[in-house]
Amino acid sequence: MYFTYINRMSIKSKLLIALSVILVVAFVATSMINYMVTRDSVRDELLNSSLPLTGKNIYSEIHASMMRPVLVASSMGSDTFLRDWIEEGEEDTEKIKRYLAAIKSEYNFLTAFFVSASSDKYYYPNGVLKTVNPRDARDVWYYSFIQTGKKYDLNVDPSQADRNTLTIFVNQRVEDENGKLIGVVGVGMNMDRAIGMLLKAREQYGRSVYLVDQDGRVQVHPDKSLIEKSYITETDGIESVAESILVKRDVATNFEYDQADRHILLSTRYIPEFEWHLIVEQDEGQALLAARNNLIRTLAVGFASSLLIILLCVLTINHFQARLEHMAKTDPLTGVANRRALDERFLVSAYKADRYKEPFSIIIFDLDKFKDINDMQGHLAGDIVLKAVADTIANTIRPTDLIARWGGDEFIVLMDGTRNDAEALVTRIRAAMTHSSQETLISFSCGITEFEEADDIGSITHRADQAMYRAKAKGGDCVICG
Repeated sequence: MYFTYINRMSIKSKLLIALSVILVVAFVATSMINYMVTRDSVRDELLNSSLPLTGKNIYSEIHASMMRPVLVASSMGSDTFLRDWIEEGEEDTEKIKRYLAAIKSEYNFLTAFFVSASSDKYYYPNGVLKTVNPRDARDVWYYSFIQTGKKYDLNVDPSQADRNTLTIFVNQRVEDENGKLIGVVGVGMNMDRAIGMLLKAREQYGRSVYLVDQDGRVQVHPDKSLIEKSYITETDGIESVAESILVKRDVATNFEYDQADRHILLSTRYIPEFEWHLIVEQDEGQALLAARNNLIRTLAVGFASSLLIILLCVLTINHFQARLEHMAKTDPLTGVANRRALDERFLVSAYKADRYKEPFSIIIFDLDKFKDINDMQGHLAGDIVLKAVADTIANTIRPTDLIARWGGDEFIVLMDGTRNDAEALVTRIRAAMTHSSQETLISFSCGITEFEEADDIGSITHRADQAMYRAKAKGGDCVICG
């Protein structure tokens, strides 16, 4: 039957099949030969050139960025103001507040602080944050740092003064003229800035970059969940070379290890000023895949020309399919989501609320006296107002929130958070509306409700809708929670 089918095929079909087989065989054979030839050279280039050079470039950026807070902390530690202020008995708290606030503002730090060794008070730009206590787990850093006898060190910790924002603290000893400890001063840099540098490096070089301390504990990493919690000495794969990585060296050093089904190439560089190790990792398989893809692209020029028409067809279909999917989930007038997109987002949010107890809320906006705008200025003017309102709300909500057109002059926002968070968002939107450039002053009535167990899209929007109608009944331009 198979040969009968082949015999019935046209010469054109047979020729296409023959050419396709020749192209595929030649493509596979040539690719394998080139891959085998280049594999060793790619590996050698990674270990001896590319990875160390990447580490050097990132080291320079991190060193330049993080030495600034170190130098500022050092300058604060030798500032005669602190010594004089302490000798005066720490009586005028306003002086230390102004001093720390000036440091924080001038250098754009997350915080600046001083802990007095005599009073145990923790001062920050807003005054006294707390009194440190050796039995308080949050204060262990202070007593540990004092015991080390170091002039300064870096530690990563949530900042109690800034809503527990993960912070890189530079701690600097302050001593009197006789070398007696009188306190610890320092600054805090938002961890996001350091993580941003690593993310930029990952995007630029396509490699995983992070920093660990002398104990192997992760200090800076794009994945915040690993910071201060993960140790390379306990991580599968890298633990086999962790002890060698943590040796203090003056030059970059290369290592290799296996993790699951991956072979990792690694370059490490010690940063003596911070006593941290910069680690740059490259999945060898990914690196070789990139080299293989480059070879394939080079050899596929002839093959691609024969498939150009098919490719163009695929691209065209994909393009119009994407447009249709976008149109199916977008309101054509305002450009925001429609009910279908809202239904899909609701199912995801409801699942997260049921599974992980993550609250979310619904806000329904109804423009006050919108009919008057249509009647007096025309429907075109009404459409312009709807588009402006949609744009204002879309620009005010978070990227994780969703705005959809609910119908007519009503909009609905699905947002992560409680009804209190929703009320705060409405306040921001109201302020944005007030400052918009529209000639027509727009006000709206709002109904807010929070997701409850067993809610579906109908029940939750019904509560919000009823709350909105109560706001309308009160004369509009107000918010009611349902």
